[in-house]
Amino acid sequence: MKQVVQNFRNGELKLQDVPVPALKPGALLVQTTCSLISAGTEKQMIDLAKANLAGKALARPDLVRQVLGKIQREGLGPTLETVFAKLDNPAPLGYSLAGTLIEAAGGVSGFCAGDRIACAGAGYANHAQYNVIPKNLCARIPDEVDDEAASFVTLGAIALQGVRQADPKLGDIVAVTGLGLLGQLTVQLLKANGCQVVGFDPDPTKVELAKAMGADLAIAKDLVRAVDGFSKGRGADVVIVTASTKSNGPVNDAAQICRAKGRVVVVGLVGMTLERDLYYKKELDLRLSMSYGPGRYDPTYEEGGHDYPYAYVRWTEQRNMEAFLQLIKEGRVTPKKLVTHHFDIHDAKDAYALLAGKEPYLGVVLTYQDGASDMARRIDLEATPKAAAKGKGVGFIGAGNYAKAKLLPPLSKNKDVNLSGIITSTGVSARHVADKFGFAFAATDSDELLGDEETEIVFIATRHDSHAALCTKALSAGKHVFVEKPLALTREDLADVINAEAKSAGQLMVGFNRRFSPFAQQAKAALAGRQKPLMMHYRINAGFIPGDSWVHGPEGGGRIIGEACHFIDMMCYLTGAVPIDVSAMAAKDHKDAIAAQIRFTDGSIGSLTYTSLGDKSVPKEYLEVFTDGVVIALNDYRTLEITRQGKKNRYKLASQDKGQNAMLSAFLCSVRSGAASPISIAELAAVTEATFAIEEDVLG
Repeated sequence: MKQVVQNFRNGELKLQDVPVPALKPGALLVQTTCSLISAGTEKQMIDLAKANLAGKALARPDLVRQVLGKIQREGLGPTLETVFAKLDNPAPLGYSLAGTLIEAAGGVSGFCAGDRIACAGAGYANHAQYNVIPKNLCARIPDEVDDEAASFVTLGAIALQGVRQADPKLGDIVAVTGLGLLGQLTVQLLKANGCQVVGFDPDPTKVELAKAMGADLAIAKDLVRAVDGFSKGRGADVVIVTASTKSNGPVNDAAQICRAKGRVVVVGLVGMTLERDLYYKKELDLRLSMSYGPGRYDPTYEEGGHDYPYAYVRWTEQRNMEAFLQLIKEGRVTPKKLVTHHFDIHDAKDAYALLAGKEPYLGVVLTYQDGASDMARRIDLEATPKAAAKGKGVGFIGAGNYAKAKLLPPLSKNKDVNLSGIITSTGVSARHVADKFGFAFAATDSDELLGDEETEIVFIATRHDSHAALCTKALSAGKHVFVEKPLALTREDLADVINAEAKSAGQLMVGFNRRFSPFAQQAKAALAGRQKPLMMHYRINAGFIPGDSWVHGPEGGGRIIGEACHFIDMMCYLTGAVPIDVSAMAAKDHKDAIAAQIRFTDGSIGSLTYTSLGDKSVPKEYLEVFTDGVVIALNDYRTLEITRQGKKNRYKLASQDKGQNAMLSAFLCSVRSGAASPISIAELAAVTEATFAIEEDVLG
């Protein structure tokens, strides 16, 4: 299928052939008939993507601070790898469309195949022939509304939420500043609400259009004087700012034209440095409108499909979408009057060239005429010299930032590796990774890889909840498997993996890389010949992750199972033993701030402190080991101190090395030679069981 994407690193915009996305739980597969280019929002995204690194840094100083902190902790090289991997990700464009429902995931009610559907959501309602969209971001289109009008649903919901935040009363004077698409829709919504509307925009063409859309007064200059005259010197009851500019002018102009104790609602992306006296002396109520409405930015609503109770949250983003479509049906809102240009999806690049040119435009609609578009979930790419070379066939399921920054670069350079296929849930990601690293095919269905005869090794780098099931399937298919941590989230899933491994001709490896780091190897050598058990203290300054992150939810399994396994494995490696007894407790109201005691089969004891409560500027990992008169101190895999008989030897690396490359080499070597896996199944199972035990103690 065709999809519009842009590379955020260099700004290049493409209409690309990509596999049709995989249907996810709680979602709908929709064939697009019309999609709306949101000229303001999308042009800002395009301009930012085209900016150089300095321009991007100026636009996002918050991210610059994060990068500087990461450089301080991990070194320049690893940080740049991560940054460039993120910048290189292609960004799907679009967030408002209409189409036809092809298939609904099991358990999704209220929709039937063949329904006409209006859809919203950046990253979901893309400019693509097919999209997979969560059910709460979809609304059925009334029979009386055509697809072109319905494709405005996202802009309409945003405008409607702005009006709801304004809380206008019948007869109120409401000023709308900025008469782009959002402003024009806002004018009509306010008129439908019985308000007197004043529109302002410096573009005379948009002013005339606002008059046609029902504005009682629309002007291109002298805003303060015009509102003063229209309101008989009292000022507007409400001002809704729908402009798009970095300037602080719109919010401060709004305060000037608003009456005392009135309301200012900011909908557009504008500067927010306020002139205090303007707001203070009138005691104005400043409100921001949260995009489409309640549910926006809440993953439990948007991705999880959990609706808010109707009696308590009357207007969610989905219900705003439905209300907007109903207003179109009744003729109170006429978005088709805002359309200035139509382009077929195959001419999408011309549509975006329009945004960069001087020709006037407002509503730009992409149409999708070829109803029989290809629904292939696999695309075979032209063979590259690398793909044609001899070597072990290696395929990937999942390709997040870690896989792209740490796993795929060394594998793509390895002469003994032939990258066969890449599977991701979205076709854009699969195609991008395939092109960048030289895979032979890109797909969105894991069975395409598991059934591929050329693929001998499967890397699993998906979200945590899918690891065990994919491991089991891949092992049962006779593949060698490398899976990112954790191995499993439940004992039942762990048992399935163990059983599959016992019956499979393939090896199983988990991405416990720290034991392969140069300093871990050096520490292990320093412990050779010891007679006494180890006393270990491993402190993890893990950093805060917001509670709504997938890591804390069902997909992640929590931070203890999801990440603490790394550190337990490191202690297993140093002791040469496995955990047999675990106890743990958590700080009050913090499941990701725990202290655990672990006893190993050789009598060693490990103390694990894993906390989200610390300062990010402090290095993440610090490990101390005591035994036989030896003290080892490993600081964030950048420095190592070994003290014996009063003599301290200190070693330092220019950049952090947590052993990823050495881990990959060890795994590939074992597969090639037929030797045992670098980490035994007994160790993998014991480490995973230890995380379960910690989690159970913490939860009580």
